[in-house]
This record gives sequence, C-alpha cells and structure tokens, in this order.
Amino acid sequence: MTEFGEFTLEEYRDALASGKPTPGGGTAAAVALSQGAALAVMVCNLTIGKERWTDGWNHSEYCLRIATPLMSLGHELAAADSEAFDSVMAAFRLPKESDEDVEHRKDAILASTRLASEVPLKTAKEALVLLKCLPKLAEVGNANAVTDVAVASLLVSAACKGALFNVQINAAGLPDDEGVSLLREVDEIREQAKIVSREVMTAVHDRLNS
Repeated sequence: MTEFGEFTLEEYRDALASGKPTPGGGTAAAVALSQGAALAVMVCNLTIGKERWTDGWNHSEYCLRIATPLMSLGHELAAADSEAFDSVMAAFRLPKESDEDVEHRKDAILASTRLASEVPLKTAKEALVLLKCLPKLAEVGNANAVTDVAVASLLVSAACKGALFNVQINAAGLPDDEGVSLLREVDEIREQAKIVSREVMTAVHDRLNS
C-alpha cells in the first residue's frame, strides 16, 4: 500500500500530476481530509488551556477527539482509494476467453467497483462528521485562528464533496438497486455538507465582524 503520509509535498504533487490514473481525485480528497483535520487540531490546541478562550475549551476537546485520528486515517483512505481504483483497472484487464473467464472477470469487476465506492464513501462520511464540529469551533475557539477554521472547513468540505463524486461515478457500475441506494445516500450527505459548510462560513464571517 502506498503511504502517502510519508511522501514529501513535492512527491505527492508530482504523483498527482503524473500521467497515471492513480493517485487521482479520490486520493486527493482523502489527503484534503487529513489536512483539514490537522488545521482543526491546531485551532483546538490554540484554544484549550488559554484563559481568554475558556468558553471554547469543552467544544475544542470534543472536536480534538474527532479530528486527531483523521490526520492518519485520511492518509490511509488515500492509499486505499488508489488501490481500489487500481483493482478496478486490473479486473477489466482479466481474460475473457472462456465462459469461466467471463464470469470470473464479471465478479472481479463488481467486487472491485463496490470497493471503489465504499472507500470514498467512508472518506465523505468521516469528513461530514468533522465538518459538523466546525461551526461551533468558529464561534467559540481562539478568535485569532478563526480563519484557520475557515480553511479547515474548505478542505474538509472539498474532501467530502470530492469523495462523493467518486462514489457517484462508481455507483453506475453496480446493480441497479444497489446503485440507486448508494446514490440516495450520496445526495443526503452532499446536502448535509452544503448546509454545514454554509454554517461554518457564516460563523467565521460573524466572528471576523464582531
């Protein structure tokens, strides 16, 4: 498994820019989740223990418990996303000379496509949980870092919405009932992310203007 967390920024950038299909958007979304989580952790750490921001300690501690594991999990999901897509490509390259080959290839394509949907769906769900912490963090966290909450929100929102696009495109390769159910879940998460993203930005602007 590729350890994107061990890449330098330049190595990661160049890997994205290469002519290979992976790493791609799903990986980038998961890395964005890790980066957004790291910024949220920073704001929490700049709030907890500071007498001026005592009103924000409890929520920052709560947010910290959610964001901290996502710094690593985001990188794990990034690697899993690349591997899942590679498995789809490998399945399509399987031989189809005999009826047995055709059936095996069909099963492999379905299994790999299902995995390629599940990984970004997890990225999106994890991102949404973190995103929901951020409006309150913008309200009660260290005011000097409120713009960092804004950037964290943009990254986490991009992670969520970007991952959902990957779920959506892979859902087309699943059986109808399964694909329809998955797309319904995509729509629900996307709508929630849109609403919460706006809440974060409203809280940030209110704090900046107060």
